[in-house]
Amino acid sequence: MQNEIKKFNWKISYNKEINVSVDKLWGLITRPSNLELFHPFCKKNPIRQWPGSESIDEVHYYNGLILKRTFINWIDNEGYDLCIAPRSGSKSFVSWRIKKITEKSSNIKITVYPYLHNKGSKTKCFIPFNILIKPILKKYLYQVLSGIEWHLNNNKRVPKNKFGNNIMFSNNN
Repeated sequence: MQNEIKKFNWKISYNKEINVSVDKLWGLITRPSNLELFHPFCKKNPIRQWPGSESIDEVHYYNGLILKRTFINWIDNEGYDLCIAPRSGSKSFVSWRIKKITEKSSNIKITVYPYLHNKGSKTKCFIPFNILIKPILKKYLYQVLSGIEWHLNNNKRVPKNKFGNNIMFSNNN
């Protein structure tokens, strides 16, 4: 895992406090095809292998993009780490972590080490990463975590684009 992270120049993180126990939050994010419940840009989330540190699934986005997630670390009630990429393409590294705040509230944090404009020369990558990639992915992480909270509060699948469109993962239709 540390070798994966060392390949990247920067990371993008977003965290959210949610009024739910760690057990309930962990149950949601480790449920098979979980992204179909709370991810505002996920059309479907087919499973190839589940659960655990050798889990594999796919994210089919509303804009037609399909990414494969390969889990490399799975820590019960704490989180998991994964690589995500197109079927034949560069990989990004993603870490999901949850922490107990009280018996009825938790913090969830997603950290992404995206491959776009994030490897090699920091000088060449700095402007495209900070102007293009970082704002789009920061918004994306907010939208995904807001989807988790919305789903837990409403016990329904989050509507498409519930928290706005995202140019990389959805379309306006």
